[in-house]
Amino acid sequence: MTRGIVFGNRILDVVAIACFAAQFYKVFSPMFKGEKAQWIRLFQTGGMPSSHASTVVSLVTSIAMLKGVSSIEFAIAMVFAGIVLYDATGIRRAAGEQAKALNKLADSFERREGIEIIDKDLKEFLGHTPLEVFFGCLLGIAVAVLFRGYILS
Repeated sequence: MTRGIVFGNRILDVVAIACFAAQFYKVFSPMFKGEKAQWIRLFQTGGMPSSHASTVVSLVTSIAMLKGVSSIEFAIAMVFAGIVLYDATGIRRAAGEQAKALNKLADSFERREGIEIIDKDLKEFLGHTPLEVFFGCLLGIAVAVLFRGYILS
């Protein structure tokens, strides 16, 4: 097996492609609504599809194809993916909703009292909806399957 580009590991190459594909889609998806491409989205969290989901699911799928589903590597990747996916839809999404509420509260207070509470708004675009995670998972599987020959060669 020839070496991959990312740390000499072909699976990491595929994982990087899956992550980049999700982030790259986010840059151009506003164009479907008649808006301009948003290059800043390449480096932001949240949105459709979940790059966290595409990354960990491409890892799990790649390991399943290379090592098999009964391997220790697959088991480790599955547990890791479960934690990441839960975090993306649960904890991080809740933190984003809380940030949105706090920003509204701070704006209201600042308008009423004329006192600035926070220098800049808290980051609201943190987690993912279940649909964003679902499509991230589909993208991760698709990328790994698309690069199956590369992984196994």
